[in-house]
Amino acid sequence: MPKRFRLTRRLPIAMTEDAYRRMKRFSTEAGLDEGEALSFLFENFEAVTDQDQLAQRLRRFNLELEARKR
Repeated sequence: MPKRFRLTRRLPIAMTEDAYRRMKRFSTEAGLDEGEALSFLFENFEAVTDQDQLAQRLRRFNLELEARKR
């Protein structure tokens, strides 16, 4: 029997404009609202990410983070 889909957690989040636009585009293309799209991505995180590329991109993001905050 499939799990009932309930959005039980609500949290304020901060996103860059680029991330927000990409999340909105993904949710629209998938026919989901933003909360459903984020739930899908995080419930299926390992299946939808390439772990090698994720590590590389995370390192690059962290290196650029301080400059991006200014």
